[in-house]
Amino acid sequence: MDRFPAADAPLYEVKANLFKGLSHPVRIRVLELLADSAEVTVTELMRGTHQEASNLSQHLAVLRRHNLVLAERRGVQVFYRLAYPQVADLLTVARSLLQQLLHTTTQQLAGVSPPAAESASTTAGAATEPAPSR
Repeated sequence: MDRFPAADAPLYEVKANLFKGLSHPVRIRVLELLADSAEVTVTELMRGTHQEASNLSQHLAVLRRHNLVLAERRGVQVFYRLAYPQVADLLTVARSLLQQLLHTTTQQLAGVSPPAAESASTTAGAATEPAPSR
């Protein structure tokens, strides 16, 4: 199960466990929605993630277990918020990193000749060569 390692665990294990808590698109979307608002109801999270209540509940449980979100019941409504503002910062840094990776990859691909052009010239050359005799 997703549990934090013992208090004497190396920091890299604790970090890896944190990333396990982040390792699903629905959980990332929940955190994005919470980063954009002070607090959000479960109903709003369902609408924002397009998830059924039972599925969303499981993801919220993982986020709570990893101390990434806090829940507060008020009457019949449950409100969620980020446990720490650094969670929003982490999402911002991840987005910036992904944009830089995409930019770098795009630049690298711009310097590579397209495979379609290579295979087209190979195919054209093969068509003009005589077939091997038996």
